[in-house]
Amino acid sequence: MTTHQIVPAALLTLADGRFPAGGHAHSGGVEVAVADGTVHDVASLYEFLHGRLHTTGLTQAALAAAAADAADPAGLDAHADARHPAAVQRRVSRAQGRAVLRAGRAAWPAPVLEALAVGCPDGPHHAVALGAVAAAAELSPGHAALAITYGTVTGPASAALRLLGLDPYGVHGVIARLGEDCERVAAQAAACICEPWADLPAATGPLSDLAAIRHEHWEVRLFAS
Repeated sequence: MTTHQIVPAALLTLADGRFPAGGHAHSGGVEVAVADGTVHDVASLYEFLHGRLHTTGLTQAALAAAAADAADPAGLDAHADARHPAAVQRRVSRAQGRAVLRAGRAAWPAPVLEALAVGCPDGPHHAVALGAVAAAAELSPGHAALAITYGTVTGPASAALRLLGLDPYGVHGVIARLGEDCERVAAQAAACICEPWADLPAATGPLSDLAAIRHEHWEVRLFAS
């Protein structure tokens, strides 16, 4: 293996499910999809994750890539806000962003992270925080986008395991089959870095937006989102 083929250890750390960014508390919409019967087995989980990856996954990956490339990632905050149609999604994104920023400041202290904390006193959006942390870890915008796309499928997949008791080998097979899609979407997102930032991708899933609003009002739920 040549040097340029080695995956940076910082990227593995950032994408690791054990990175204390609070992702275990969120299902990425799977909890509602399971309740509705949309996700009920490994095959339907694949379809759900594939759709999520190519819509909200692309949008979040582009925000992360732009944040990793920006001198002042706090300037992306309003653009991230506009890409979260539901108020509950904005709250959840900021909660995860605060967790990512806190973990990032401990792992890779850097002026850009201190500036982001000051520039977003209510907490930066998740993708913006992750992109800034990636930059602090000396990762590229493409790496930031890949970390987001990978999390877009692994987080909900983990939630589906807990909710449905699916075969873990089958679920990880789904993640593996989506690996090339994650890389393609990440590359597409990184290629979209541009200014004005208003021109960044804004793909979304309306049903997921509505599901997030419904989920917020459930009396009993396993996940925060």
